[in-house]
Amino acid sequence: MLENSEKIFISEIKEKIRNAQYEAMKVVNTALINLYWEIGKSISEKQTENWGKSVVPTLSKELQKEFPGAGGFSEGNLWLMAQFYNEYQSVENLAPLVREISWSKHITILRKCKEPKQREFYILATKKFGWTKNVLIHQIENRTFEKYLLNQTNFEQTLPEKIKKQAILAIKDEYTFEFLNLSEEHSEKELEEKLVQNIRNFLIELGPNFTFVGNQYRIFASDKEYFIDLLLYHRELQCLIAIDLKVGEFMSEHKGKMEFYLNVLNDTLKLPHENEAIGIIICKEKDRTIVEYSLKTGNLPMGIAVY
Repeated sequence: MLENSEKIFISEIKEKIRNAQYEAMKVVNTALINLYWEIGKSISEKQTENWGKSVVPTLSKELQKEFPGAGGFSEGNLWLMAQFYNEYQSVENLAPLVREISWSKHITILRKCKEPKQREFYILATKKFGWTKNVLIHQIENRTFEKYLLNQTNFEQTLPEKIKKQAILAIKDEYTFEFLNLSEEHSEKELEEKLVQNIRNFLIELGPNFTFVGNQYRIFASDKEYFIDLLLYHRELQCLIAIDLKVGEFMSEHKGKMEFYLNVLNDTLKLPHENEAIGIIICKEKDRTIVEYSLKTGNLPMGIAVY
């Protein structure tokens, strides 16, 4: 049996090895992307010199003959390198990001996303959250960029500069709850119970850094008790997240109820080092104009989403 001190020592060595392996992988990835970028640039330049398309099949054969174990030099991959260079080199925000993620993830983004802003979002999100290729594909097919882009919040007016951008990216405009298998007609209680029963899928759908605190979370004001449908915590934003579920359309009066919850949470539950609580009202439907008018007033951070 290993002594506790030996276990700690061995664990530390293992962690150092993992870190070294990760750093080595990053160096290899950067070198590979640099190589593919330069190959793509060279192919692109020859195309502008009217060399014709035949240069790529010839180049592919010669490279595979010269470097048989290297891989990555198929005709299709060489054309992707040229496309990669052509579509990224002139975009100010994209060109500096090319070395941040692996080639296979770049190919996924290149094929599935056409707008520069969309590509920038998925490159940054993949790097920040460590998405695998399969998770990246799922996020693109789930229209994650569009859901973040369209989100309706008042964060610009209510949150401090240091967490404003992170908060905007933490709240979606639309959540997909297909994993609940709800009937078309369901109550708020059924929706809440299903979300709690499927808490892992729910947190994955919400996005990274959310943790579950409780449902029907009890708070007190003037000796009266009130219940928040779902209470979460966001580790990066360092704040409580109150969720109010509505199976109908968003109504302006829903905002007042959420503001009450947030005030009580800030006064009674928020710790000194934490940021003010954020509210999310998730409804079956919403009129975007009504939401805009509702969020124009008030000084508490809130977002209105649909499912």
